[in-house]
This record gives sequence, C-alpha cells and structure tokens, in this order.
Amino acid sequence: MARHIDILEHPQTAIDVATATLAEGLPIGLPTETVYGLAADATNPAAITRIYETKGRPRFNPLICHMSDLAMAERYAVFDPISRKLAEAFWPGPLTLVLPLKADSGIHPLATAGLDTVGIRVPQGFAGELIRAFDRPLAAPSANTSGKISATSADHVDDDLGERITLILDAGASVVGVESTIVKVEDGEMRLLRPGGLAAREIERVAGKALKRKKKASAAIEAPGMLASHYAPGAAVRLDARDVSANEALIRFGTPEIAGMENAVAVLDLSATGDLSEAAANLFDFMKRADATGAATIAFSHIPDEGLGEAINDRLRRAAAPRE
Repeated sequence: MARHIDILEHPQTAIDVATATLAEGLPIGLPTETVYGLAADATNPAAITRIYETKGRPRFNPLICHMSDLAMAERYAVFDPISRKLAEAFWPGPLTLVLPLKADSGIHPLATAGLDTVGIRVPQGFAGELIRAFDRPLAAPSANTSGKISATSADHVDDDLGERITLILDAGASVVGVESTIVKVEDGEMRLLRPGGLAAREIERVAGKALKRKKKASAAIEAPGMLASHYAPGAAVRLDARDVSANEALIRFGTPEIAGMENAVAVLDLSATGDLSEAAANLFDFMKRADATGAATIAFSHIPDEGLGEAINDRLRRAAAPRE
C-alpha cells in the first residue's frame, strides 16, 4: 500500500519525499483545494505514461499541467490579454486556462494529448509549494480510476489507487470538492470548456464579457472532463428525482420532501441549508458513501443550475450518462 504523509504535521518531510519520488518518474497522490490529483512530472514521458496506466485513462484525454505561479506558467504558454487578466485575478485557485504552448516548452506531448495547447492551473497552498520546490510543472488529473468518482480525501485515493502508487500526501478533505473551471480564450471570446469550482459569473465579472457555452456536444476533446460519461459510481445515477424506491439511495439538496423517502437505502443531504459551496464540497464524498450502500441507483433531488450548481449538475449529468 502507499505511504501516507500528513502535510500539516510533516510539511518538510512531505516536500522532500515527494520531490524525490517525482524525480524518479513516479506519480503521487497530491492534495489540492479542488480534488486530490495523481501528479507526475509533465516533462517526463515515462512519468506521464504511468499516470495514464495507473488511472486507465484514454491517452486522447489531455492532462492539466499545474504551475507554482503565473511566472512559471509564462515559461510554458502564451498568454493573451484576457487570459492574463483572469490569471492575475484567480490564481492561485480553481481556474484552468487552455493556452497555446510555447515552442520547445518542455511539456511532453503525452501530457497535452498531442494538442498545440495546454491546460494550466496554479493551485492554492501546499501543491503550489511542492511545484515550486520541484521546479517543473506537474501533470495531475484527479486521483481515481478513469471515469469514476473523483477523490476528495487521502483515504479515497488509497481505496482506489493505493496498490498502484507509492506515496499519498494527506491534507484532509478538499475544500472546494469539484475540479477546476476550464476556460479557453479564442479571438477575444471566452469559452467555458468545463464548469467547476470557480463560478462562471465571477469570471464574467472580471473579464467584463460573457462566457460562451457549447450549443451542442462535440467529439473533439480540448480539455479534461469533456467525456460524455465521467465521475460515475458503480450504481446508476438518476437526476431530478421526485420519488425514491427501496433499492435506491437518495442524495438531497436542501431538505425537500421526496415521495417514498422512508424506503430509501440511505438519505444524505449535500447541504441542508441549500448552500451550493457546501454541496460542491460534499458531492464526491457523498456519492462514494451512497455507492458503498450497495444501492442499485443513486437518486438526486433537483439542484439549481446557477453558481457552483452549474459545476455540480455538469458532474451529475456525466455520472448519469450511458456507459460503455
């Protein structure tokens, strides 16, 4: 099983062991404010290959590359004025910008799935400190088997990938609880590739313009989290439930009365007070808890599609999508 290091109790040990592990080309379980990542050296093709193999991830699905700060990001990518404005406002934080790669950037094409762009994020807290110490970008998708529920604690990572990696850094539960918002600027227009932990309205407020959303599904994968089926538990997922049956677990937002609720295998409240930030932080952990009950289906009550609700509903629609 993987070694655990508590970064709050042993921050320098965590840095030292993690940088040595990364230098060997091995992926580690890395806590960030969004979710836990499976991190490895983005310039090392063997290390990136181990990410894909560990997750069972399709290699046409690009990886986000994490940087210590904007100055480091500028070594690898070209910033337009709008992207720079967003980076200055929201980094470190739960925003990923898809940017043109600089020539000879050093980021290996395996990390970008051969695209001429790269998704870059600057995480808050310890992850940024580790990247600064390592002095190379870290490719870090969520630390879970591809397509399954993302990890928001070290135990989640251990339960899923603990026999496949050697090191998990433990910072407790992720604060945000859903992955980053992904934005791409093209011809002066902002496109929302994936809603996430930074609400769209905050991005629009800073940029002074609207985020364009996809009008229809596209086969092109430009960024992580765009696969139709993703974030899925073992159980089936049913959305906007107004009733629940005896073979279902129920996850509510607020405390609506749901017909048949007394017959549910389990009832979990994402946020009894209707707080979308609390709901986002609890989402993946509660999905794992509901799945562990053995219920055939996890039913979700209605969640408003505003603010962080847009990211929550994006994850739920993908979890509910038909699976191969």
